[in-house]
Amino acid sequence: MELQQLRYFVAVVEAGGFSRAAARLHVTQPSLSQQIAKLEQELGQPLLDRLPRGVVPTEAGRRFYERARRVLAELADATRCVADCRQALEGRLIIGAIPTIAPGLLPGLIAHFIRQHPRVEIEVVEEVTERLLQRLDEGLIDLALVSTVDIHTAIHTETLGLEPLGVLVPAGHPFARRRQLRWQDLEGQKALVLSELHCLGRQVNEFCKARDVRWQVWFHAAHLGTILEMVAQGIGISLVPISFQPIADTRGCRWIPLQEPVPRREINLLLHNLRYRTRATLTFADLARQTVHHAGWTAGNPHQPTP
Repeated sequence: MELQQLRYFVAVVEAGGFSRAAARLHVTQPSLSQQIAKLEQELGQPLLDRLPRGVVPTEAGRRFYERARRVLAELADATRCVADCRQALEGRLIIGAIPTIAPGLLPGLIAHFIRQHPRVEIEVVEEVTERLLQRLDEGLIDLALVSTVDIHTAIHTETLGLEPLGVLVPAGHPFARRRQLRWQDLEGQKALVLSELHCLGRQVNEFCKARDVRWQVWFHAAHLGTILEMVAQGIGISLVPISFQPIADTRGCRWIPLQEPVPRREINLLLHNLRYRTRATLTFADLARQTVHHAGWTAGNPHQPTP
């Protein structure tokens, strides 16, 4: 049995077909099919059911897939461990982040990291929390930055801080000249909110329910960028994290803090307990800790922007 056969088999299962897997691996389909056939012959039973519209793993195939995936992940860990012995910080760093954290936090973090460690190749995966957890478990990303997350025994979860949320308003809105807003000020306002497929959408809904805020929800968006553009056009207001304030400033919007109780969301760092953590991973994680700490995003010291 060869490692190449394991890689081919895992790719076929994940792609759901030979042609898609061959394209992903940059090999010919006959070569790929031949290697899978040899693997099945060696194991003595079929691993895949060939269907008209693709393939699905048999019971034996499902069991073999889980173990083959772990073997490949362990091999990748071993390779990273050896590469990490180099004196200069280099190699590849794959960072995961949810869409409501990535635009506000990652650009500054990555720019700072690259200036200090230009030989590290960085890749960013932007996904919802559940998919990032899956990728982290499969060894496909090195770390993740998320907000609300369920405890997972294999995942190390570290709360870096609590990021304040505030009210985003267009430049011409009556609130735009205010230094702070009260929760009751939001009553009856036209609200633009994020879909509850995102944890931030669920958090905003819970914050408003807890304060008995009854604003008029006009629009459920899939992306904060859409909300930002609609606020800029004067269509409504929204509740967004303070990390979006610099982006909002470029569109002529105002981010206004709320009086106590200030709504805050967790910023959590996720690492896998059983995967090798490269020096690049640990260095980036430390930089994320410093960034959140310097921002003052703690329960007792919410960062307030300059009016």
